[in-house]
Amino acid sequence: MTGPVLSLSGITKRFGALLANDAISLELQPGEILALLGENGAGKSTLVSILFGHYTADSGSITVFGQALPPGDPRAALAAGIGMVHQHFTLADNLRVLDNIMLGSEPLWQPFTRRAAARARLLAVSQRFGLEVDPDAVVGTLSVGERQRVEILKALYRGARILILDEPTAVLTPQESEALFHVLGQMVAQGLSIIFISHKLAEVLRVSDRVAVLRQGRLVAQARSADTSQAQLAQWMVGHAVGAPQRHPAQRTGEAVCVLRDVCTPAGRDRLDRVSLALHSGEIVAVAGISGNGQVALAEVLSGTRGIASGEVRLLGAPLPKSPAQLTALGVARIPEDRHAVGVVGDLPVWENAVSERLRSRLFSRFSWVRRRAALAYAQALIARFDVRGAGPLAPARSLSGGNMQKLILGRALMHPAGTGTPRLIVAHQPTWGLDIGAVAYVQAQLIAAREAGAAVLLLSGDLDEVLTLGDRVAVMHRGHLSEAVPAAQWTRESIGLAMAGARPHEDAHAA
Repeated sequence: MTGPVLSLSGITKRFGALLANDAISLELQPGEILALLGENGAGKSTLVSILFGHYTADSGSITVFGQALPPGDPRAALAAGIGMVHQHFTLADNLRVLDNIMLGSEPLWQPFTRRAAARARLLAVSQRFGLEVDPDAVVGTLSVGERQRVEILKALYRGARILILDEPTAVLTPQESEALFHVLGQMVAQGLSIIFISHKLAEVLRVSDRVAVLRQGRLVAQARSADTSQAQLAQWMVGHAVGAPQRHPAQRTGEAVCVLRDVCTPAGRDRLDRVSLALHSGEIVAVAGISGNGQVALAEVLSGTRGIASGEVRLLGAPLPKSPAQLTALGVARIPEDRHAVGVVGDLPVWENAVSERLRSRLFSRFSWVRRRAALAYAQALIARFDVRGAGPLAPARSLSGGNMQKLILGRALMHPAGTGTPRLIVAHQPTWGLDIGAVAYVQAQLIAAREAGAAVLLLSGDLDEVLTLGDRVAVMHRGHLSEAVPAAQWTRESIGLAMAGARPHEDAHAA
């Protein structure tokens, strides 16, 4: 067809006093990859939710392939050919690939399932777009890249001609990202159009034809990708120039704050298998790895929420306490991977979340009574120091954007209630996952400052740029095994990516 395959005209959406989308007009052309950029809270999620029928716009209209899209109807969006692959996969691990693809695609009144026809259609779609997959494989046995392939096939199987990809490379190795980019090229060559949402600006410029930038609910810039730069995109997103955090290599590390020797955790999917590691004051040890390879187990062991089956963990020369409250009192701070499910209690106000890990201390409670005035004062100071925007101490934590929620968690971890002191050990698990470039720079700068103040920092991340930018020493975790932590300069992106995929790092494989 000639003309745009998707047209949004004057889309406006309010949530109370918050203007999430302000008269946004945008077009997507046939065979085009359009990158949609913006800070956390800029309005991207709201706009995509309106497009997919989860929200209804207060005003404005949407046309798809020249036809008006009924508002607030996800089935109409699917029927119009709009598909979406979310950052967090929505697959049933215990079912086979074919079962996951077929779920929800057949009418309930149909007396029997047409598996043979579904298998033939799946294989045809996978061959057409170069997405190889075994229909009989159990999803739980697949790699992260293979699972993403299944998610894309789910959308294509249902006839998607417009595909929305939300942070598609967030959990992929560099090699898997390259494979995805190749697939995207095949898709657009065959006429599909793609909306690509990402915070990785280098990837955005490489894979997209055009970029659209939202800031504070408004469309502030559109440009051909070939005509712009990472610095320009960052400035459009946040309204000012954004500098990368400056980290000088650790000149001298101090005592061993925490030591793990041959640590194993009970059998399970995410476990540790004879992990040994020493964390010293004044250094950042970055552990790279694809999510699900033992990082959760390592973070939970050091946070006191998971026990070990064998081995030894010592903190400050003594056996690691089993109580999270004791660990907090000894100066262990944690930044959990999932800020929504683990980091905060969304329905509780900001001030309660701010003091939640120290609520039993004498600073915030006496004789089982909460010292509300002291807690509110601490929360207010945290909000000011860490620039938590969008809500005061009495607002529910769920009202915060992702970036501001992460600032709240970061402040709780790093700011001592008495206003002085630095944590002895910081366990930072995916601390910048899903954050915009401004929030990423802020979080990374705070971790560097904590290291320079003498903290030992364990950074668990799947972002290789972050690993190589922050890590004084770098190790790779794969299926519960942890490689030796060696200076970051001895790794390359390629060698880390191969190790993340399971290749054993050889003595010469680290060479830059």
